Amino acid sequence: MDTIASLFSFITTPVSWVIVQFHKLYGALFGDDTGWAWGLSIVSLVVLIRICLIPLFVKQIKSTRNMQVLQPKMKAIQERYKNDKQRQSEEMMKLYKETGTNPLSSCLPILAQSPFFFALYHVLSAIASGKTIGVIDQPLLDSARQAHIFGAPLAAKFMDSEEKVSALGASLTDVRVVTAIMIVMMSASQFFTQRQLMTKNVDLTVKTPYMQQQKMLMYIFPLIFAVMGINFPVGVLVYWLTTNVWTMGQQMYVINQNPTPGSKAQDQYLGRLLKSVTAHGEVRGRTRRNTVKRIFAKGTDRNDIERKFITGLSKLGLAAQEDGTVAKSEAAVLEAEGGTAPKRQQPKRQTKAKRHTAATHAGAAKEEDEGSSGSESRTSLEKQDASQDDKPKPTGKPAASGSSRQAKSGQRKGPQRPKHPSKK
Repeated sequence: MDTIASLFSFITTPVSWVIVQFHKLYGALFGDDTGWAWGLSIVSLVVLIRICLIPLFVKQIKSTRNMQVLQPKMKAIQERYKNDKQRQSEEMMKLYKETGTNPLSSCLPILAQSPFFFALYHVLSAIASGKTIGVIDQPLLDSARQAHIFGAPLAAKFMDSEEKVSALGASLTDVRVVTAIMIVMMSASQFFTQRQLMTKNVDLTVKTPYMQQQKMLMYIFPLIFAVMGINFPVGVLVYWLTTNVWTMGQQMYVINQNPTPGSKAQDQYLGRLLKSVTAHGEVRGRTRRNTVKRIFAKGTDRNDIERKFITGLSKLGLAAQEDGTVAKSEAAVLEAEGGTAPKRQQPKRQTKAKRHTAATHAGAAKEEDEGSSGSESRTSLEKQDASQDDKPKPTGKPAASGSSRQAKSGQRKGPQRPKHPSKK
């Protein structure tokens, strides 16, 4: 760790200068040699760094969401070109370029603050060794070595020997208890931050290997921090615990105000938004109006949670508008003017007896129509036979000619079976 920290020695002077400036402020309030003055100086260093990293954090959120959306397409590319790794990489890069996604953006905040972390580690290690570093001269060095946080010196570690801890004016028990509590808190905050991301801010309708990887990291990262934490000085533990708490709070705010579409957090957010619209009759706040505007622009591509929100507005007599506001729907306007919206009348269901009676009447009417048509056809046939009888029959023809004519016309010889009235 000392070798890695020495690689960032170029930034130790700016880091030590920032700590000294904050120490002057807090030293005037709590005393120069107190743990509060030096501890709060480290906390303020974290806050300053994280404020500067907010733009990178925004890019991290966008990149993480884009990666979640692209997971089905990425999986399809992997299956399509599973035997051609080069083509697979080319298609992946093409997909990233078309969607404006950078896979490394999700790691930018951690990578950006790593130099400050190792520089602080280098500064605290020098303090533990009794060496001046950066702008920390001998008087400031002596003050920092006397500073204790709950009985543990800033430069002490969990694995330090009793002689080294005694040289810093503390007991080994106090150091190990304080460092153990801080390591547990650091690991727990890391676990809760990752769990919050996986349970609330992930689209549950998309099952991809990316989600499985995130679940694994949810358990692996806390273990990594726990193992590494036993080699961190108390001041570094203060730094890392502060940055974890900052990340957790920052992520909680983003999840509550700008959740991932299709996630549990979006369902809760739109539920709160619907209650606010119910109470005030309008969408309050620019962020909320932008949310309604995005939902309106999706049209038929809305997910189930967004359709549920639109349905809730309809039940209130409201409709989302293109600019993110809500307005009364046509039905609500007619009701306000004293009229009523046209409603579709559903026919009443008849009883079984009435349906049977109607079917009987219909059948009788059909039989009557068929009977009348049958009688008319028989009358016309009789008239036709009579006209044929009036005509003179040819002589010299055998009597079987009539049967042959009937056979030619498609009629069978012999007695005919009477047809059903409906087939006449």
